[in-house]
Parts: sequence; C-alpha cells; structure tokens
Amino acid sequence: MIVEQINDEILIRVSSDIDREDIQRIIDLFNLKEATAKSIATQEDIDNLAEEVQRGWWAANRSRFLSE
Repeated sequence: MIVEQINDEILIRVSSDIDREDIQRIIDLFNLKEATAKSIATQEDIDNLAEEVQRGWWAANRSRFLSE
C-alpha cells in the first residue's frame, strides 16, 4: 500500500488483490467522514433527526405493511 499527499488530496494505492466490495465500503466511510468533517451537530442532534426521519417514513409507508 502506498499513501501520498499531493497538495490538498491524499492518494492511496492498494494491490488489485483486495476485494472490490471491501474497497467500496472503505470509500463509503471516507465519503461519510468528508461530508461530516465540518459538522457541528451533536450525537443528540443526529439521533433526533434519525428518529424524525423514521417517524416520517413510517407515516408514509404504514399502509404498505399493515392492513387496517
């Protein structure tokens, strides 16, 4: 593995023997880290947002799962 920093980017080279799905999971984690790096949200804020989204999803999809 080779890790280089070029200006404001980091270049990572890995062997092609590594499973592509594993690499994709790592890239997804990097994308998450990059997207949230400057966030000032607290864990409580995130938990509250997740609850709100779940409630909204359930309200919109409840009829698909329950026959009333």
